[in-house]
Amino acid sequence: MRIVIASGKGGTGKTTVATSLAQVAAERGAVRFLDCDVEAPNAALFLHPDLETHREVGIRVPRVDAQACTFCGRCAEICQFNAIAVVGKKVLVFDDLCHGCGSCNWNCPEQAISEHLVVTGVIDSGTTPEGIAFAQGVMNVGQTMGVPILRELKKWTPATGDAPPSTSLRASGALEIRDAPPGASCPVVETMRGADFALLVTEPTPFGLHDLKQVAAIAHDLGIPAGVVINRDGIGDDAVGTWCADSGLPILLRIPMERRIAEAIASGRTLVDTVPDQRPGFHDLLERIVAGVNP
Repeated sequence: MRIVIASGKGGTGKTTVATSLAQVAAERGAVRFLDCDVEAPNAALFLHPDLETHREVGIRVPRVDAQACTFCGRCAEICQFNAIAVVGKKVLVFDDLCHGCGSCNWNCPEQAISEHLVVTGVIDSGTTPEGIAFAQGVMNVGQTMGVPILRELKKWTPATGDAPPSTSLRASGALEIRDAPPGASCPVVETMRGADFALLVTEPTPFGLHDLKQVAAIAHDLGIPAGVVINRDGIGDDAVGTWCADSGLPILLRIPMERRIAEAIASGRTLVDTVPDQRPGFHDLLERIVAGVNP
């Protein structure tokens, strides 16, 4: 089963929930954790994995053989991202605009286009002290597109570090937890795509509600069942709770606004390790998700 932990904004406690859920899940069986915030991964600060492998990843961008090219312009016509321009007897390729879709290569009538790997980031992987299989994507400084890295990260498995076996996670009984990037942009959509459940972390503030609506809409459009965790419960008002009730989104866990929790997170400790009375709530949260969530 694939569970994605998402939030419409940064700083809501998404990684706090994801790391504690992973620790609780590790008590019941095999777990793999993917830190999908490729611009600023930080789950490793709490789970402390031993990162043993390091693999470069990127996108395959076109390279044109000027001898074979007839400058027909088909590649430029087919490119949705304006990454190729044909100017007279010259083909210009703009690597920073290319999404690596391969359409230009497939549609070239002269087969004059090949693909060249441009490294945009890395995937680091290893194992945590609890035995959680851990991997994180890290985008290189200066790069702008995290989606290609995420696609490779989602293929990662502890056994091979490559493409997953045909047996599904659900069939094998394993659990995958994805810590999504903040916001509601393309990397968030890619992280959520293919998940079995979306756990949406928010806070009871106007900003929290506004951004919760955005990420809940993504889950709805992707056809992913979802539930909500309210972090810093006790501040703000109950507008989030009212909207969730009206929208049919179950609130699965409330985490109170307490100084001891903030101190634990600031020191790099997980919530369930430092506040043991929160552990039963996370156990119940996990069981409800796996069972199909009954409000």
